[in-house]
Amino acid sequence: MGKSLTVWGALWLVLLTGLHGFLNLNWFRGATTGSGGGSAKFGVGFLPVTCHLTCPVTDYINRSTSGEGFYEPMRFNGWPELKEMFLGRPQDMPAAFILAPMAIALREQGVKLKIVYLGHRDGSALMVHKDSGIFLTSDLRGKTVAVPGRYANQRLIIYRELKKAGLTFDDIKLVEMPPPDMPAALFSRAVDAIISGEPFMGQTELDGYGRVLWQAKDVWPGFISCVLAVREDAIRDHRAEIQRLVNGIARSGKWIDQSMEHRMDAAEFVAKGYYNQNPRLLRFVLSKPPDRVTYSRLVPLRAEFEEIQRLAQEAGILAGTVKFEDYVDDSFAAEANAQVALDFEVKK
Repeated sequence: MGKSLTVWGALWLVLLTGLHGFLNLNWFRGATTGSGGGSAKFGVGFLPVTCHLTCPVTDYINRSTSGEGFYEPMRFNGWPELKEMFLGRPQDMPAAFILAPMAIALREQGVKLKIVYLGHRDGSALMVHKDSGIFLTSDLRGKTVAVPGRYANQRLIIYRELKKAGLTFDDIKLVEMPPPDMPAALFSRAVDAIISGEPFMGQTELDGYGRVLWQAKDVWPGFISCVLAVREDAIRDHRAEIQRLVNGIARSGKWIDQSMEHRMDAAEFVAKGYYNQNPRLLRFVLSKPPDRVTYSRLVPLRAEFEEIQRLAQEAGILAGTVKFEDYVDDSFAAEANAQVALDFEVKK
């Protein structure tokens, strides 16, 4: 009897794992037919955050104009799952939007990847409770601050701002927390401050209990959190497809930034069709203010990444064993940057 229960338990676990892979990770969709003459679609990993908005926008516009997308957008709910798929099944998901320091760290660890384009600029804020006495960075002394993880660039912007205020990480309590959990933690006063990519910071403001201490765009103009990383073998074997992807990201980013109407349209179809969120949240963070997060200047620049690397080394996050050329391939950027905004209007 006990052996029988063990077997049934194992079978049930396999079934649940398979369902999770099919429904959430698209494990069995790597061989679907794309629009490129019967070739298999490749997966592009993303999270439901504004830093990754160009991934679903590009896919939606392609499907709307041609009837089918040329890649498979694969949504994950957290970094561990996305990273696991990117590292473990590169044949199915050779490209992903990931944190810039994480991409560099993976390269330091020997993962053959290259950053080919940015995902966004700005799009982060440090939020405190509206009733707190925190009004300056120096007021964070002795406070608990939640960041997304070790390799989040939000950790570096905190480090950078503390340094300006004459403080270090030793002067605060830094905790790692999944961004979706941060609003509730701030509401309950379990932490004193939170920072991550949008829309989770905007949620606290929209719901009336969060207050912006500072926006990334104001303290680190052009702030980069996430980048488009691609496995090197995909770059080698499928260069035309990767160039098409990068061009699409560039064109959809310029489309988003072209008008507030486009931003509101994107908030609607992305929230409902890709993020499984209430569109009011994306509408808020894409408009309050309009430059809270931008998508037009997405070329990876040496000076910016060298600053990220320097700060990460100072903060003890990176070892400093790789150079810009090791983790960035900017050969796709010139053609992509020359692209014009997509010519698309949402039918209403």
